[in-house]
Amino acid sequence: MKKTVISSINTTLDQAICLLKTIDIHNYNETCVGPYHSSIGSHIRHTLDFFDCIIRGLDSNEIDLTSRQRDEVLAVDPIAALQCIRSVQHTLKSYIDTNTDYLLHVTDDMGCGKITVNYTLESILAHANSHALHHYAIIGYIMHSLGISYEISGFGYNPTTPVTKRTGI
Repeated sequence: MKKTVISSINTTLDQAICLLKTIDIHNYNETCVGPYHSSIGSHIRHTLDFFDCIIRGLDSNEIDLTSRQRDEVLAVDPIAALQCIRSVQHTLKSYIDTNTDYLLHVTDDMGCGKITVNYTLESILAHANSHALHHYAIIGYIMHSLGISYEISGFGYNPTTPVTKRTGI
């Protein structure tokens, strides 16, 4: 199962690679779309932050999703983001043969303060993939508002969304 989860995540990250290879730096950094005025780059950075928290916390078995690095270079430089994605993909592939017969302690703030819950490696990675898809959908709204049209198969859609219901990028 772990191999399938990691393969799925790498497919999701490949969609971001396609985006980064086609979008210009101005549109990557544009913040004119309300109501949040966030850029495509800020959503890519945020998505990568989530994976970084997992990678940094795995060895100590203390994954803290509230302790994001927020590397702003990734938010403004699509080349740096592309390099980071490739690094994450490489690291994830190294987990395929990792023993995961134990629970990981994952800390997050769900609105009422920090709490720590138990996850398996597969479940936190599945969560990270869903999180990425959620932000890709937001990126899709930003791109639509900016009048940007790119063909990236499945970008921003949960794989369970029927193909006939998918429109847009």
